[in-house]
Amino acid sequence: MTTDTPARLLQLLSLLQTPREWPGGELAERLGVSRRTVRRDIDRLRELGYPVRASRGSDGGYRLVAGKAMPPLLLDDEEAVAIAVGLRAGAGHAIEGVDEASVRALAKLEQVLPARLRHRVATLQAATTPLTGGDGASVAPETLTVMASAIAGRERLRFAYRSGDGTATRRLAEPYRLVSTGRRWYLVAYDLDRADWRTFRVDRVSEPFATGARFAPRELPTGSAAEYLRQSMYQWRESYTFTVTFAASAEVVAGRLPGWLGTPQPLDGGGCRLRATTGDPPEWVAARLALLGHAFTVHEPDELVRCVRELGTRLVRAADG
Repeated sequence: MTTDTPARLLQLLSLLQTPREWPGGELAERLGVSRRTVRRDIDRLRELGYPVRASRGSDGGYRLVAGKAMPPLLLDDEEAVAIAVGLRAGAGHAIEGVDEASVRALAKLEQVLPARLRHRVATLQAATTPLTGGDGASVAPETLTVMASAIAGRERLRFAYRSGDGTATRRLAEPYRLVSTGRRWYLVAYDLDRADWRTFRVDRVSEPFATGARFAPRELPTGSAAEYLRQSMYQWRESYTFTVTFAASAEVVAGRLPGWLGTPQPLDGGGCRLRATTGDPPEWVAARLALLGHAFTVHEPDELVRCVRELGTRLVRAADG
């Protein structure tokens, strides 16, 4: 019998988070209390924001359902390790769709993981080898979680940085946002030593730590961190504009297209058109368009048309042996 009320509530919540309906009698038996106590504990959980639905009947039943807000979850050891490993794998290799929210979730989870579970997570990750693009853009998840925590806490961040030409520097910055391009992670931050906004490739960052010094967020020169990163990249990379039409609708294409590439516009006769400016190599754009899984036609520039034609030829030859 669990006499401690907080401990009993946690045990009850753990049971309810199993996707099934629990008869009141079975809950009372599991907890070693009366059905009246179970009803009282259910009311307490509801007051805390957990949406518990009760069903009528001879014994009655309780089920935890989706509510308006996300309540705290209770995870057992295996569940916590599985989620941490998945988030670390995604964060470390800039998988498309794994954005700053996922990194913040990883930071929160690892903050409360017991040492024994942290060791299991590290062991599992060290024993697996993910298939990546081979461009050396792998990022230590610990680096991302430190940055995400500093962003959330509005703490100044110190770190070592290696530029593209190999120059090593130490930076003190006010971190603003983490941005994933689908291949790499970037930190958008205000560089205090240079008194200006900067973008940093996270795979070139080492030894990051939050100083504990708080700061008031500055106003970004552009509307969003993603837009600022795009403009920063175009300042040093030769960009070009391409136009592509798709046989699929704008909604379907937009659902599979990275938002930073642009927004497709519907055409009167069906399908859609995408006109965007990018600094990415035409070879990569050609492959990215092919991966969308919909018929398309490249109208410009000629270099991208050539890359798509060459890619198609290589794929046909590969299929024909």
